[in-house]
Amino acid sequence: MPTASRLVAALCLMVVAFLVSGMIMENGEPGKDYGYFTYVNLVLGFLCGWVIMGKRAGRGWTAAVNNGLTGVASLVFWGLFVQGTYEMFRLAMRHRYDGPFEALLAIFQLGVDFGRQLISPEIIATLAIGALLSGLFTEEASRRWR
Repeated sequence: MPTASRLVAALCLMVVAFLVSGMIMENGEPGKDYGYFTYVNLVLGFLCGWVIMGKRAGRGWTAAVNNGLTGVASLVFWGLFVQGTYEMFRLAMRHRYDGPFEALLAIFQLGVDFGRQLISPEIIATLAIGALLSGLFTEEASRRWR
C-alpha cells in the first residue's frame, strides 16, 4: 500500500544513488561510457526505498537510523549485483567465458571489482550521511503523515 514514508524513503535513496553514481563516474576511467548506469541506480534506489525502508518506518528514531543503514546497504548490494550481472552479459556476448559457471562466477568477481571503486572517503561519507538522513526523513514522514 502506498504511504508517505515509502515515497520519502524511495526519493531519499534515489538522491543517494544519484550522488554516488556521479562520484563513481568522476573517479572512474576517463572517457568511459557509462550508458544507463545512473538510471539503473536510480531505479534501484527507488525500489530499495519503497520496498525495504518504507515498510519498516514508524518504529522509533533508533530504528530509523538502522533502517537508513539497511536501505543504503541493500542499495549498494543490489547496485553491485545488477551492474556486475550487466557487465557479465556484455562480456559473455563477446565470448569471454568458457562456460556458464565461469560466467556466473564472474558476476561476483566483477561486483567485487566495482566495489573497490566505492572505497574512497567522499563516497563512504556520502553513503553514511545519506543513510542517516534517509532513515530520519522516512521516520519523520511516517510520524507526520499517517
